[in-house]
Amino acid sequence: MSSNTISISVKNLSKKYQIYEKPIDRLKQSFSFGQKKYYREFSALNKVDFEVQQGQTFGIVGQNGSGKSTLLQILASTLTATEGEVHINGRVAALLELGSGFNPEYTGRENVFLNGSILGVSEEEMKMRFAEIEKFADIGDFIDQPVKTYSSGMYVRLAFAVAINVDADILIVDEALAVGDMFFQVKCYKKFEEFKRQGKTILLVTHDLSSVIKYCDNVLILNNGESLGVHNAKEGVDLFKKLVVNLHKPKITKEQIKKEDSLQKWKKFYQINPEHLNYGNSKASIVDFGLFDELGELTSTIEKDKDCQIKIRVQFNEMLDFPIFAFTIKDLKGTEITGTNTMIENITIDAIEEGIILEASFSQKMSLRAGDYLLSLGCTGFQDEEFVVYHRLYDIISFQVISSKNTVGYFDLNSKIEVSTIQ
Repeated sequence: MSSNTISISVKNLSKKYQIYEKPIDRLKQSFSFGQKKYYREFSALNKVDFEVQQGQTFGIVGQNGSGKSTLLQILASTLTATEGEVHINGRVAALLELGSGFNPEYTGRENVFLNGSILGVSEEEMKMRFAEIEKFADIGDFIDQPVKTYSSGMYVRLAFAVAINVDADILIVDEALAVGDMFFQVKCYKKFEEFKRQGKTILLVTHDLSSVIKYCDNVLILNNGESLGVHNAKEGVDLFKKLVVNLHKPKITKEQIKKEDSLQKWKKFYQINPEHLNYGNSKASIVDFGLFDELGELTSTIEKDKDCQIKIRVQFNEMLDFPIFAFTIKDLKGTEITGTNTMIENITIDAIEEGIILEASFSQKMSLRAGDYLLSLGCTGFQDEEFVVYHRLYDIISFQVISSKNTVGYFDLNSKIEVSTIQ
């Protein structure tokens, strides 16, 4: 195949489902002979078009429910489209969901040969490849145990090992690597790079935007079953960042915007953590907050090494002396990674009268490694030399840091490396 060969061509692809309110409605529909509808139609995909060239790593990105998995199932021929055309040039190996294609009663060894036969590989060929599959999966004696006894990580190890050892021209991976440990993921991404050098095509569905930037040539953005086009990796991630924020933005007219309480407009863009901790003596209240990117736009995704701002608006419900504004960033395990406050930064705020609203803006460069984090906010102070909490919102929202470069630990020291010969 030449470098301009089209591996995957999708034209006007749609998938619609019939949703019935009650089981009896299915029976009614079968006897209606099309004269009456007892169902409502749900469109999982609507007129999606794209092409993937041979040798590309192609990302598919979208929120949950955007149609990503439906699209991949159609490409893998495990689901039939309602309308449109799909043309696949080459053998496809797909990792669509945990244990896809495995019989839970069979051992890992038996499932290797079962998967091989499904993918069109003879038993003799699979015997020759088995040692490499066993080595890559690295699950030890569990290879001869029923896969129903496997952990999720072991499932993925074996499934991925099979998928990369059947001479597939196209590898489809749907979030499967998210359950693997870090070292296994590194091994898988090295295999991706090897596949790229061999001119094979990879379709990667992931919520990890750092992987999109690092590995993908182009990316398709899906939103509620609609295509928002194919973009290069950087442009696609930028579009998706705006999409994530706008999903939480209410649809309102310009006239309504003028009437809306402008002091509570930022937080409406975010999904609030239902498990967040909210407490304080109510002498001051955090009425609004937001995370802003280097362009000054609200976001829930920040690029590493880019400037950003955390803004807090606090309403004072009585006169208070020398309030302190603060933020803290935690990882998803609850470990406090970093944070600061106006007292640490030697910012003194004089006495504030009742009814006043203050806005504190923390500006910094984002140096955290790629990952997901939780943001906590607070307004505190001292009364009669005792520390008091006016209002705290712990773990109120999450945000993601994305980067094409990974580091050890939490921070990137941005080391400058020089290597020279001394002898």
